[in-house]
Parts: sequence; structure tokens; C-alpha cells
Amino acid sequence: MTILETVDLRKRFGDFFALNGVNLKVQRGQIHGFIGPNGAGKTTTMRILLGLLKATSGTAQLFGKDAWADAVEIHKLLAYVPGEVNLWPNLTGGEVLDLFARLRGRLGQQNQRLRKELIERFELDPSRKCGTYSKGNRQKVALIAALASGAELLILDEPTSGLDPLMEQVFQDCIGELKSQGRSVLLSSHILSEVEKTCDYISIIRDGVIIENGTLEELRHLTSTHVAVQTKRPIQGLQEFPGVHDLREEDGLTHFSVEAEHMGTVMAYLSSLEIVRLESAPPTLEDLFIRHYEGQGAGR
Repeated sequence: MTILETVDLRKRFGDFFALNGVNLKVQRGQIHGFIGPNGAGKTTTMRILLGLLKATSGTAQLFGKDAWADAVEIHKLLAYVPGEVNLWPNLTGGEVLDLFARLRGRLGQQNQRLRKELIERFELDPSRKCGTYSKGNRQKVALIAALASGAELLILDEPTSGLDPLMEQVFQDCIGELKSQGRSVLLSSHILSEVEKTCDYISIIRDGVIIENGTLEELRHLTSTHVAVQTKRPIQGLQEFPGVHDLREEDGLTHFSVEAEHMGTVMAYLSSLEIVRLESAPPTLEDLFIRHYEGQGAGR
């Protein structure tokens, strides 16, 4: 079931199109990674989905409702965490969490238990005033509020900004639990390893346009596998094979990259030379990202 969808979404500021036909779809129970460099259009898209900006044209729907016209109803079903969290400095973390829970009407025993568990897992001191919190602790308050909300959809824009690696792992564990509960997440992050570990579907945005969609496995065909090999007989002419790049010798191994569609031909040739040692690694999300932005600059 589709829980979020944009069709030909455009947003213009003067003569500049921040979004130029964004088509994005998130299914129920899906952890959807939304990646791109600064200024590519991620935050603008999320602000339209939240009803904070009105699209110039196109449609944005959540739970079958219009993101702009039905924003009040939609907000009852989602939770949002920005990358830069500002809290009331004279309230404690616990008081802020109470406030958010009251706004949602979720002060029940089950919610209280879940919130207490999340406070312990994220190692947050809820008795301290927010004015004394570091950026990471302010982020924890927002994450705990969102995770404890019971929302069907979480929209997370750089949610682990300011967290240390241990807390990033706690966050990743929590996202895995959401998926098992059938809840959905739209996650924007610059930490590609985080997206790779948590997301089961990825959209890459460049210059206000979604340029690739798919699971990580589906997208891996777009880049090359890294191979290191040693054979009994000398390897000759490998650089002439189509799809082979970055050939070099190091520590007695021949290292190179090969495009997926040419892997069979290359492996047949290497097998004829009697392979002694073979190592291969599938392309990472970072490889995919660099491939799409190499020579493109940072985008807008």
C-alpha cells in the first residue's frame, strides 16, 4: 500500500526550480532512503510533504490526502525530526517530551513505558533543562518523541546529526524495529553507511529531480564490482576487456573494477588462468552516490 506519493512535484523560487518534477513513492512498512548533496531538493521536498511549503505544481499526497490542503489531518499520523532541533531552553527534556505527548493525546501507560525505554537506550538525562543540552542531546529528545509517538510515518531529515557512533547504532536498531511493526520511514541522510544499513529502498535526487529509484541490490548494477585476484599463469591484456577499469598490481594481487554486465566474460578468462586467490566486493551506496555526482558539482 502506498503511504506517500509525489507526482511531477515542482517548486519554484523566482526563476529557480528547487524541485523540477519529483516523483517519489513510499510504501507501508518501507524504510525509504532519500539521498543527494546539499541543495539537491531533499529538504524542500520534505517541507512540501509536511505542508510547510505549497508546491508550484504537481501533487503530494500522504495517506491519500493532499499535503497542503489536509496538513492538519496528516500531522496526526506522522512524526518529523529535523537535522537542527531547537527546544525551549527553560523546559527540561522530560517536560518537552510530556508536551509533545499531550499534543498527540498519547499519555497512556504503554506510551510512558516506551518513552522510558527510549530515554534509557539513548542515555538521555530528562531532568536537565534543554538550554544546557548539546546538539546531540537535543537531537535525542526529538528522536525519542518521534519514536514514541506511534506515528504510522516518520519523516527524518538528517536525524542523527550530532549523535556519536554508539547512539547512531541505537537509532539504526530502532528503525529496524519500526519496520518490523509495519511502520514507514522517509529518511534523508548524508551518512551513506547509515542509509545502506537501515533502508530497503533508495531514491537519489539531483538538481531537483529523482534520477534513480530502487533497492540497493537493484541499483548495484549501475556501478562496478571491485575484484582482487591471483592466478597461476600471468594475467595479460585484461585492460583490453570491455567494462574493466582501474587495473593495478599490489601485494601480489591484480586489482580492478568490472561492470556487472561484463563480469561473466572476465571471470571465464581468469578461470582459464587457474585462480589461486579471489576477492570481490559489491559496490557500496557511496560508490553509487559518487558515480551519480562525479563531475556534477554539489548541485543546488
